Amino acid sequence: MARRNAPPNSGPAYIPQSQSQRRTLADPNETAFRRFLREEVFAQDKIGGNLSLLTGVGMFVGGILAVRTWGSLMVPA
Repeated sequence: MARRNAPPNSGPAYIPQSQSQRRTLADPNETAFRRFLREEVFAQDKIGGNLSLLTGVGMFVGGILAVRTWGSLMVPA
């Protein structure tokens, strides 16, 4: 069953936030890379997802290293 209405005070989802609402206190000479790091990597509201991605990548690389190191022990003789 589909949701009939949005939460109160949510506004339409298709209208982007205005530039003044997204603006934070930052150095005007900040590079795009530093802004990306500040807004996407080190932002408090995104730490959980970033740690989840880091854990997944770490497990993937660890699995590859384990198979490359001990792969011959995993195959029955």
